[in-house]
Amino acid sequence: MQAPPDDATMRTNRWLAAWGGCLAAVGVALSAYAAHALAGHDQVRLQTAALFAFGHGVALACLARDRCSRLGRVALGALALGVLLFSGSLAAGALAHWPTSLAPFGGMLMIGGWLAWSIDSLRR
Repeated sequence: MQAPPDDATMRTNRWLAAWGGCLAAVGVALSAYAAHALAGHDQVRLQTAALFAFGHGVALACLARDRCSRLGRVALGALALGVLLFSGSLAAGALAHWPTSLAPFGGMLMIGGWLAWSIDSLRR
């Protein structure tokens, strides 16, 4: 039987869930902006950023409500940081023409986060 989560764990889970909701909202806003204000490569880049922000936002909002171990919280933190770097880099590239050099690192963090979440799920 798993021990009940402590206050710090619950606070972390609430922050991750709230962050997920914010990412999903930003994903919707980015997608709307891309559809109505951009064209070409910038539109594709921003739509990709929106897709990843929305999808991972929903995942964080749902998964963070689950009672998870330290590895599970690290996995969700990696997802949150990964989507920030990946989607943020693509959005900055599309909107401000900044380099997208952080996108690959963000993508690797998301992949690692999902793999860690899978391992944590098998260990429960």
